[in-house]
Amino acid sequence: MTVNVRDLLPDDPTDVEAFARVRHLALPYILWTPAAILHNLAHTPAEARFRSLVAEEDGEVIGTAQVHLAHESPEPGQGMLNIYVRPDRVHRGAGTQLVRAAERHLTEHGATKLLAWVLDEPANRAFAERHGYRSSRSAHFLRLDLTTGALPPLQSPPPDVELRSAADFADDPRPLFELDAETTSDEPSDVGTELTDYAAWIEQTWNHPSLDRELTTVASVDGRPAAFSIAYTDGPTGRYATAMTGTARTHRGRGLAKLAKNTSLHRARAAGFREAHTGNDTDNGPMLAINKWFGYEIVASEVRYVRELG
Repeated sequence: MTVNVRDLLPDDPTDVEAFARVRHLALPYILWTPAAILHNLAHTPAEARFRSLVAEEDGEVIGTAQVHLAHESPEPGQGMLNIYVRPDRVHRGAGTQLVRAAERHLTEHGATKLLAWVLDEPANRAFAERHGYRSSRSAHFLRLDLTTGALPPLQSPPPDVELRSAADFADDPRPLFELDAETTSDEPSDVGTELTDYAAWIEQTWNHPSLDRELTTVASVDGRPAAFSIAYTDGPTGRYATAMTGTARTHRGRGLAKLAKNTSLHRARAAGFREAHTGNDTDNGPMLAINKWFGYEIVASEVRYVRELG
């Protein structure tokens, strides 16, 4: 049997479905949909040098890679590669070939530091280390059963706070962009991110096919967004995921992010969504405590692996 690596064929629905299927089997804690995969491929800025790769064995897609430069980071030369192989198709060389193709692409475009997320399992970690990567930070995947879990009771907002949905900002989403930029820059990470391009944010984030504007909940103070919980959904599977929860610096300490997220979760359950997913940096104790309060449970962990190039 022969394994070869090639680019994803965006005009082939079967190929895109296969890519999504491999991702779901390997990493079921994230919402993978064909529409989202195509959106990322079409709307990631050119300077990111974004590519979606597949490893194919005798006509069957058994592995995938998403590869890009960290174009929103103030530190140049950082390349991101996330490799996933179907759990029932490992040890066939797909992972190694995807790593080689991804590294070649990134180094050709100036990357001097490579970063990859790896599931925190012995075989996955050993694979990364064999390819010259060293472990750094880690994160958890969390899940909440919305059909059986007892969410905290809904709370009334303080007198100066209004709970709104992202849909309410359809005519002018710029205030949400500004809040997203501020909270993203403060999020714990080994790769700094600066959101400065409003037009790119509209294309990538606001128009993302998985973004649920009705369930994305915003706590506004005096008419300005002060905290939010961004919701992604996949209607056919009944799954809901929190993409980001944060509060503007001047309003932290009031519990507004918790208020927004709790409201969003209640709305998701009322809309018929059956399970909720989120992720947390393992060192982000306050957010882990909040998610425990909601009833989330850790279902898996991942580790960031880094390779510095000479």
